[in-house]
Amino acid sequence: MVETVLEFPDNRLLIELCGEFDRNLSQVEHQLGVNILRRGNRLAVIGDKSAREQGAAVLRSLYARLEAGRSVEAGDIDGALRLAGPGAVPAEGEQIEMFKPGMELRTRKKPVEPRTEAQKAYVANLFNHELAFGIGPAGTGKTYLAVAVGVTMLLTGAVEKIILSRPAVEAGERLGFLPGDMKEKVDPYMQPLYDALNDFLPAKQVEKLILDKRIEIAPLAFMRGRTLSNAFVVLDEAQNATTMQMKMFLTRLGEGSRMVITGDRTQVDLPRGTASGLADAERILKGIKGVSFNYFTAKDVVRHPLVGRIIEAYEADEAKA
Repeated sequence: MVETVLEFPDNRLLIELCGEFDRNLSQVEHQLGVNILRRGNRLAVIGDKSAREQGAAVLRSLYARLEAGRSVEAGDIDGALRLAGPGAVPAEGEQIEMFKPGMELRTRKKPVEPRTEAQKAYVANLFNHELAFGIGPAGTGKTYLAVAVGVTMLLTGAVEKIILSRPAVEAGERLGFLPGDMKEKVDPYMQPLYDALNDFLPAKQVEKLILDKRIEIAPLAFMRGRTLSNAFVVLDEAQNATTMQMKMFLTRLGEGSRMVITGDRTQVDLPRGTASGLADAERILKGIKGVSFNYFTAKDVVRHPLVGRIIEAYEADEAKA
């Protein structure tokens, strides 16, 4: 059987690369259908040519990550496997490129990397366009990466504040009258945005930034009449904005600001007969200079692998209907 042999000079890093009980190697073997044998400070990748090349690229990338002082978790291996797909294998000694120079997402808690080609293109557009759309199913990182870019730009001084918004629309169920003041009523709808922020910033810093109004989290309806200048603005769950709400929101864009619109066309919770503002914006703004559109599929899901298979099953069922 033909094999590709890789040599790793630092035995301590090689141990981290292999993982406890070689679980990292097992993950690569399972995904690519190869065998990986350890011989001293060398790893032999055994399998067909394409799989061997992908496996070698993944192992080199993960080792380079460890050399840079970063950890290797299951999600990092998954990301490296996606980026080293067929036709995307770098030359020997070359690391799989995560970002173009200057596009690293370095938040206070952790660095953030794209894990698929679609995510790489999306992050590039978030930096390079004043208005960017991210459209696709749940779990593809649309909102997560947008918030990460917003936090990065806030910390580097590229923007003065972050504004996160989403329509306060119930997801197919009637919640009735919620108790408490206005913040307590709308916070349940905004919780996913709080979750993303808390992934990138310490809780006390999030609280202070919100108190200082350098981070705002508010329902879409609260955006009317405002001009959002020098801000990184995210509209999440945009499929649940009406056409008029979407137009209102898009025209809030002010000087020095960037705006990101994320949504999933398959999860519209608007009343029957009400057109989705996301679909209208997509139709009307295609081809407009300064506006980018990025699309995600089930292959870009970075939650539990089963989520991707669930989405694919629903898509196949809808295709038959």
